Amino acid sequence: MVLLISCLPRSSHLLRRAVIMRPLTLDVLNQQLQEVQYAVRGELAIKAELYREQLKSGSQSLPFDKVISSNIGNPQQKGLDQPPITFTRQVAALSEWPALAELAPGVFPPDVVARAKELYDEIGSIGAYSHSQGVPFIRKNVAKFISDRDGFPADPDNIFLTAGASAGVSLLINMLITDPSAGILIPIPQYPLYTAALAQHHGRAIPYYLDESRGWSTSVASIEAGLAQARKDGTSPKALVIINPGNPTGALLTRDTMADLVKLCEEHSLVLLADEVYQNNLHRAAEHPFTSFKKVVRELQSPIPLVSFHSISKGVSGECGRRGGYFELTNISAEVRALVYKLVSVGLCPPLSGQIGVDSMVRPPKEGEPSFALWKKETDTIHAALASRTQLMAARLNALPGVSCVESPGALYLFPKIDIPSKAVEAAVAAGKEPDAFYALALLDDTGICTVPGSGFGQKEGEWHYRLTCLCPGVEDYVGKLERFHLKFTEKWA
Repeated sequence: MVLLISCLPRSSHLLRRAVIMRPLTLDVLNQQLQEVQYAVRGELAIKAELYREQLKSGSQSLPFDKVISSNIGNPQQKGLDQPPITFTRQVAALSEWPALAELAPGVFPPDVVARAKELYDEIGSIGAYSHSQGVPFIRKNVAKFISDRDGFPADPDNIFLTAGASAGVSLLINMLITDPSAGILIPIPQYPLYTAALAQHHGRAIPYYLDESRGWSTSVASIEAGLAQARKDGTSPKALVIINPGNPTGALLTRDTMADLVKLCEEHSLVLLADEVYQNNLHRAAEHPFTSFKKVVRELQSPIPLVSFHSISKGVSGECGRRGGYFELTNISAEVRALVYKLVSVGLCPPLSGQIGVDSMVRPPKEGEPSFALWKKETDTIHAALASRTQLMAARLNALPGVSCVESPGALYLFPKIDIPSKAVEAAVAAGKEPDAFYALALLDDTGICTVPGSGFGQKEGEWHYRLTCLCPGVEDYVGKLERFHLKFTEKWA
């Protein structure tokens, strides 16, 4: 009798067990991603969340009883509590669950019910995909909003709905960076999305400096200096970024400056990327009205390629979490537009809830409709609160020794400049921190107020700033904490 023993399965299993799989480590990933920095949600924001969890656990070891997130323009976050616009939320509710109108008769105003039905007839369930460029009906409404605002026609085919303006910015930067020598002009200080997107797509940031002494104004001379330096460094300029109203500065461009910038783009064959997400955040609208770059380009009959961005995250809607926005292409060829469409179609479509938010932003209730009075009251209240807080905070900060702060006419922020004592600068360097980050971390540790150091936005050598929002309620207590901390910090390090 012969006993046959098969060892193959066992030996195959042993061979497989003997293979040592290489772990996933940073060195096998795209190395360019390690260059991405986004200060708005960086070290301070992470530490603030740890403090928030510590307070939730019942800890009484901290010198404050709440964390104030002044680091990001997020109006509806807990602690800031800007109320949502009722009309926007009612339309959203009926879009999510159309049967609610019948289950709760009389709860929703007739114009809200009609709007939700109109959207449902165009979209159907918001659980389904839409057109990759966005719902055609909503793009038509965006086009009408733009044409009414500017007095020039807008084509729905040139409008792309997006998951917030950031998605559109990243897409366009990706398209413009043709090789590692390609660069894009960005304002300093700037919103860190731009340097982060450039780093991610292996492009170069070409800085041009805003003039703080003149209300953070933009000058053609500064941009031309940036262009000259870029070409000297072997960088090929592709586009000019303008943030208007500014972030973090709140500065608002004049019509004459905008015309000069359009002509500069013509001269240097630059695409103009117009970040206009704060166009409805104007604290002195009669004195400083908003003008879009689309309007200026059309008035000048300029051929420059223009991409304009807008979002539901700012303005008075503050619907950051819905991720809704759009960009409009102006003077862009059909071939390039087709490429943009192909790229956005890879992501299938922007969120439907965000698209409906865009529709509510560009089509608010009209005077005489049932929802208009409440909509007007809510939006006026938010505008007045932001204007009042901005004025009060700027005045109080300017009264502090070693602090100067431009009172911004727009956006949601202030960007005060601070004098940091030399001993504090030395301590910051020893700790491996930028001096304004050192200051901001100390502010968080002492008061629970989370800001963003100016070094995260860019600033002139040897100057220090921090950005904070004007969204916080209880502004007297909030600013009082900033004042007491600054005096204590400067005294400690004098």
